[in-house]
Amino acid sequence: MLAAAQKDEKKDQALKNLVGHPQTGRDCPFTLLNSPISHTQYPYVTGTSVLGIKYKDGVLLASDMGGSYGSTLRYKSVQRLKPIGKHTLLGAGGEISDFQEIVRYLDELILYDNMWDDGNSLGPKEVHNYLNRLMYNRRNKFNPLWNTLVLGGVKNGQKYLGTVNMIGVHYEENHVATGFGNHLARPIFRDEWHEDMTFEEGVKLLEKCMLVLLYRDRSAVNKLQIAKITEEGATISEPYAIKTHWELEAFKNPATGAVGSW
Repeated sequence: MLAAAQKDEKKDQALKNLVGHPQTGRDCPFTLLNSPISHTQYPYVTGTSVLGIKYKDGVLLASDMGGSYGSTLRYKSVQRLKPIGKHTLLGAGGEISDFQEIVRYLDELILYDNMWDDGNSLGPKEVHNYLNRLMYNRRNKFNPLWNTLVLGGVKNGQKYLGTVNMIGVHYEENHVATGFGNHLARPIFRDEWHEDMTFEEGVKLLEKCMLVLLYRDRSAVNKLQIAKITEEGATISEPYAIKTHWELEAFKNPATGAVGSW
């Protein structure tokens, strides 16, 4: 009996010591391997481009719903557009799990702001500034959140659209894009965007850019959402596909004329 009591006492003491102080050895009730702190070295499940433009009444964002596991288009129903509070929309390219963590941070931020119950609410510029500090802080810890974010919103009649990447580089613009969209969609925006675009014109422009990305970006999927935010609030469309045409000669044999091609 005495031996059993001593054994239980030793087990209880070992459990207490494990709180914040992992131990190994025969006297511990279970073994914890000592391991170094690990950080995300490379993203695993990622989303591709997010597009954003200002239009006459507010801001429009667009993204597809693909989630790639490496080069495999593994998931096809990943929503990457989220409303944040009353005045803001957020879209993300990059690591999906890191985006979920960012949304959790923002939910806590909005909840804390609402608890003041002072009649004020965070606008898109304040949320953008918060994300700038968050991304730069994590970068300085060598543990970045592996995302590029697009943030748009409307508050007190002022439209706002900005972006921030995984190392904290940020800016505000009339049209923004992440990933491949930076190379393929932004030139189209520069040619065709204008400040007085109607909602229908804005959607048409975004669909045109998403079609180009679908043709040229291997990680894109033909299942997209378009979100809008105005003074009245934010709405996100149901997923839908856009009409494609693959009978172009360049698509039939893309290697024709390539030197050294198989």
